This record gives sequence, structure tokens and C-alpha cells, in this order.
Amino acid sequence: MNDNAGRRVALVIGAGGGLGAALVRQAQAGQAGGPADAYQQVLALGRRTQPPLDYTDEASLAAAARWVAAQCAGSGAELRLLIVASGFLHGAPGQPERSWAHLDAAYLNHVFAINTIGPALVMKHFLPLLPKTGRCVAGFVSAKVGSIGDNALGGWYGYRASKAALNQLVKTASIELTRRNKDSICVALHPGTVDTPLSQPFAKTGLKVRPPDEAAADLLRVLDSVTAGDTGGLIDYRGEKLPF
Repeated sequence: MNDNAGRRVALVIGAGGGLGAALVRQAQAGQAGGPADAYQQVLALGRRTQPPLDYTDEASLAAAARWVAAQCAGSGAELRLLIVASGFLHGAPGQPERSWAHLDAAYLNHVFAINTIGPALVMKHFLPLLPKTGRCVAGFVSAKVGSIGDNALGGWYGYRASKAALNQLVKTASIELTRRNKDSICVALHPGTVDTPLSQPFAKTGLKVRPPDEAAADLLRVLDSVTAGDTGGLIDYRGEKLPF
């Protein structure tokens, strides 16, 4: 990244998760000894931060966005990187479906609330905070299993569909963001299989599972290297484009 005008701020939403926390650590490490384009301030938001951010309470997103705007204004900085690292696959609301016989409305409602509706509301309240000129990047952690073109195994109806919907939201938002700032970039990200509570029950023998800090460092490198030509795409941790 070569835009050195002003102080740059990075924001990670979903900072309480395994990958989100690692993204915060890696971005902060860049502050201390990273490349010249490191962000001078790294902000983190999640359900347990102050202010808290709760996808089921839009007022909390609006309040958190106002807080971020105030942080930037107070330090004369600009929000140049936004990463949304939240996600839900399994837990008390349910487990990913192996068959249509397992489809459950409560699980579907929850998985879409976290994986799709929440990030959509992030777009509503936080994308307007990105500057109208100069390079800025918004990255939304998605998943390869959300790719319709790549789906050869079936199963996981809710998770696949919620991430596919997120990919469409990212594509749509990228178009509006480009109209606002021609140098903006908005992408969906596939982090690979990361050793976090989200993936641990489903890690298969022989499947490459990577430590969160390694995955986070890879994603930050990808976000540092994407160009306007990548906007609206689904990109993996190696920088390769995946089909929608």
C-alpha cells in the first residue's frame, strides 16, 4: 500500500473470535515493527468490547460506528482498512445439516443473522466511514463452501447459503463503494481451515488446519496486495480468486 497521506486506522469487527483476535494481534504487530504501510491505530469491536457490537441489535452497530468515527476524528486519522471476521457454524442454536431432513428454522435464522444480516448492517453503518478518496479496503471473511460453483459435496445448507448470500452482499456493496471512491476495494475472503472453535469439530484427518496467527497474517497480506480489479470478488488466503 503506497498511500501515505495521513494516519491510517484499521478496524477489526468480530475481534472476540479466534481469527478476529489474531487479526488484531497481527495488525498491531505491524504497528510495532511491520512494513512502512502499517496502520498507526488498530481498533477492535465485538460482543464484549467497549462499546459492544451485537448483530441482533442494530442500535449497537450505529453506536459503535459513531465511536469509530469519533476515534478517527480525535486523532486526525482515516479508516483505511475494515475487516469483518465474525461467523457462526455450530453451537447451541444447532449444527450444520448433513441432509435436508435436518433443516431447522431456528438454526437457519441464527446462522443468517450472524453470517449475513450482521455483516449487511456493518456495511450500512461502517462503509460510509471509509474515505471518499484514496485507497481503502473492506474485507469480509466468508468461506469457500459458500461458493455455489465449488459445491460438489452438498450438506451444510444454512452455512453454505449464508456465506453465498454474504458474497452477493459484498459484490453489491463493492459496486456502490466504487461509485463513492474509485480507489476503494471490497472483497470476500476465504481464510482456509483455521484452528478455532468454529472449525475444530469438523477438522478431518489430512486436512490442512492452520494456526489463527498464520491465517491472519496471510489475510492481511492479501488485503495489502488486492487492487481495484479484485473488488467484489471472493479471494482466498493465497490471493487466488475463487468462483462464486
